[in-house]
Amino acid sequence: MTALTMVEAIRDAMARAMEEDPDVVVLGEDVGHDGGVFRATEGLVERFGEERVIDTPLSEALLAGLAVGLGAQRMRPVVEFQFDGFLYPAIDQLVNHAGRLRNRTRGRLSCPIVIRAPYGGGIRAPEHHSESPETFYAHMPGIRTVIPSTPRRAYGLMLAAIRDPDPVVFLEPKRLYRAVREEVPDDGEALPLDQCFKVRDGTDVTLVGWGASLARILEAADLLAGEGIEAGVIDVATLKPLDAGTILDAVRRSGRCVIAHEAPRSYGPAAEIAALLAGEGLFSLLAPVERVTGFDVPVPLPRLEDHYLPDAERIAAAARRLMGYR
Repeated sequence: MTALTMVEAIRDAMARAMEEDPDVVVLGEDVGHDGGVFRATEGLVERFGEERVIDTPLSEALLAGLAVGLGAQRMRPVVEFQFDGFLYPAIDQLVNHAGRLRNRTRGRLSCPIVIRAPYGGGIRAPEHHSESPETFYAHMPGIRTVIPSTPRRAYGLMLAAIRDPDPVVFLEPKRLYRAVREEVPDDGEALPLDQCFKVRDGTDVTLVGWGASLARILEAADLLAGEGIEAGVIDVATLKPLDAGTILDAVRRSGRCVIAHEAPRSYGPAAEIAALLAGEGLFSLLAPVERVTGFDVPVPLPRLEDHYLPDAERIAAAARRLMGYR
């Protein structure tokens, strides 16, 4: 096995899928000889040629429409959008076509496309480069929303997304691209979509998150362990469809839950998970559900970015508040 960064693991997964299936193509702005803005596609054009690794014009609406057309013709395009903030022109195609194609044709056609986008804050980027828009895509019927948190999960989930018969929005936390290395076997083994991953067991409180927030959650769990508080950790991974069972089972054991994400608080994914716990896990709860999130403002410029992003101390403080309920 080789120790890989997340961006290397994603590249290996795309290469593996392209080797296995000639219908898999990669396209996007500068994905060819430049290797993409974060070099996630570096080396692919040399291995697979310009007919399968395609540089496109600077038009996000065109990219999304091209992907839908290719997917409808049984190709499997993997499309890179340079930053999450550039995805918004593609929403028309995603909502009105990609997510509806199977329903519209009564199952005659599907749309096996993967929309990749570096997302989230933490790299001191300018406006439109640091948002966490996962709520948009999780709200779209017919579209999966997947967010990896480690190199190994990025590899397995990317393979699963490419092989899936329906559209997947694959949001890649860019502050994790080169943050850590992990042993990742290039064995072609996909990880299951639509399933949370139980990262850590704990009987006092359950901490729930995804993407870059998971690293902060694990730091918070370590802080709490030093205080004698056992915190379980759940990596949601596939935000939609949501694996409700794993979250409910964990909270039934602990009775307390903190959900953390970078996206703004109002109408965010944490609110949906809190509603799930209120509706189906109310009698397991020993305390109110806590949300530790971004704020209801645009992501600030670099000087204030650290104040906006949830950190380990904010998450640990929320867990301590819950421990006050007996």
